[in-house]
Amino acid sequence: MDRVTYAGNLNNLKEIEKSSNYKFVRGDIANPPDVEKAIGRGVDCIINYAAETHVDRSIIEPDAFIKTDILGTYTLLEAAKKHNVAQYIQISTDEVFGSIKKGAFSENSPFEPSSPYAASKAGADHLCRAYFKTYNLPVIVTHSCNVFGPNQYPEKIIPLFITNLLENKIIPIYGTGKQIREWIFIEDHCRAIEMIMKKGQAGEVYNIGTGSSKQNIETARFILKEMGFDKKMIEYVKDRSGHDFRYAINYKKLKGLGWEPRVGWDEGLCRTINWYQENKNWWKKIKSGEYLKYYKKQYGK
Repeated sequence: MDRVTYAGNLNNLKEIEKSSNYKFVRGDIANPPDVEKAIGRGVDCIINYAAETHVDRSIIEPDAFIKTDILGTYTLLEAAKKHNVAQYIQISTDEVFGSIKKGAFSENSPFEPSSPYAASKAGADHLCRAYFKTYNLPVIVTHSCNVFGPNQYPEKIIPLFITNLLENKIIPIYGTGKQIREWIFIEDHCRAIEMIMKKGQAGEVYNIGTGSSKQNIETARFILKEMGFDKKMIEYVKDRSGHDFRYAINYKKLKGLGWEPRVGWDEGLCRTINWYQENKNWWKKIKSGEYLKYYKKQYGK
């Protein structure tokens, strides 16, 4: 189920659209009739990946984040309660914890969100845990480090850098570029969710991490080197408001279920670069505004 906003792209589902065990429902998770349409036929498990996620956009228009991330989660939880859904998994972020100077956040670390995005996700997480305690709804919450890989919308840092370079454009770095992020390749993240579906316990929280942390400038330099560019393509720009300096999470609890990351940062980043190089038509339609025009024509604002 997806609302198909500016960042939604049904071309991402081409590989599975003819599968017998797949069905697409267009709808808004904050709209109860849409959710009822999707769940009313009978659902075993809800995995809530749906969210407004781009921090820069949350600073400009926080209302969209509050609606989707908090109200949308509430609407899904109410529907799950009504239909006795056997499992509900909330996909959340390490950003709810804020920044950490040293060490790593555990599942029990206090929430100290710095952006409207992080605050909206923290609010949704609190709702999920409250629904478990109050209604015994079988909810599991996950907190993941930064995800990257093919098909990622090019407002995010890695696809933005890659596609800018493919267009021979500079890549913007906030501040000094020394902000530290922990990264996970999308396939590893999906395997983690699959493991949590199979072995996770209701009411529990699981961090999803890799221990692979890089400064943003390191990420930029790796991409530049792999794509044959030098540091002249970097432009340092004014840092954004409330920018967290370092994220790091302890994921021993998830390892205890039998999960380990398989794709290293270097391998995952090379695979990601190759995908954008080989799928220029996909991202060029987005960056040129062609897909946005199509989206507005098909679905309105």
